[in-house]
Amino acid sequence: MRLINTTSYFLEEFFGDNTPNYAILSHTWGAEEVSYQEWIYAHNQGIARWGWVRIEEEVDRIKAKSGYKKILNACQQARSASHQWIWVDTNCIDKSSSSEMSEAINSMFNWYQKAKVCYAYLADVPSMNEQVATSRQSAFRSSRWFTRGWTLQELIAPAYLDFYSLDWNFIASRESLAQCVKSVTGVPTSCLGSNPFQSRRHSIAAKLSWASKRRTTRIEDSAYSLLGILNVHMTLLYGEGENAFLRLQGEIIKRSADQSLLAW
Repeated sequence: MRLINTTSYFLEEFFGDNTPNYAILSHTWGAEEVSYQEWIYAHNQGIARWGWVRIEEEVDRIKAKSGYKKILNACQQARSASHQWIWVDTNCIDKSSSSEMSEAINSMFNWYQKAKVCYAYLADVPSMNEQVATSRQSAFRSSRWFTRGWTLQELIAPAYLDFYSLDWNFIASRESLAQCVKSVTGVPTSCLGSNPFQSRRHSIAAKLSWASKRRTTRIEDSAYSLLGILNVHMTLLYGEGENAFLRLQGEIIKRSADQSLLAW
């Protein structure tokens, strides 16, 4: 996996047991996210390899993006907690490589599971404390983060998850908000603590019910975002549309005797 050094902001690739401890970011994508290519261009990393000429106006354009500032703030938060490395999906994956994308999506649940801490950044939630967050009409309860397909695995997989507001103020931990999060998402509190394996005990039908009201931008991602949760690996075929979910069901049948799948 590719990680960001939280001090130098350089990207570095690690494999297997050589991967250091790291923090990880969970967020919803906006219109100004920064890609892998833009990040290394802005930080003058790999210029000779790619044959680029570094133009300062282009660097300024990249650094002015809200997605760039989000990553810097995530790095700052990790660094303040003594984490030298952090993973962010927008710029740590080279999305121009289909093989890298496939490997990343099939590995993502595991990457979130192995992170020392996950920062859930809620871009539509103002600063608030735990008490305000749990109130009936709070912006926390209605955050877009709770409606997206990919953030379901990011809610469940990490051992420790902390929620942060728009201006990166700490709201509360997932564990302390477990009852509130359960009421919003339907995910049982047993999956919202520090034991990352609790979700394995629930039926396939239960897991699919947690995802049923969530949405993804690409149709295929409604299936791909469930791979880790359902303990399934499969190739990605963007463009296959709803057939992705049919293939997902087929892979589940191969690997599991859980007949609750038939309810779907």
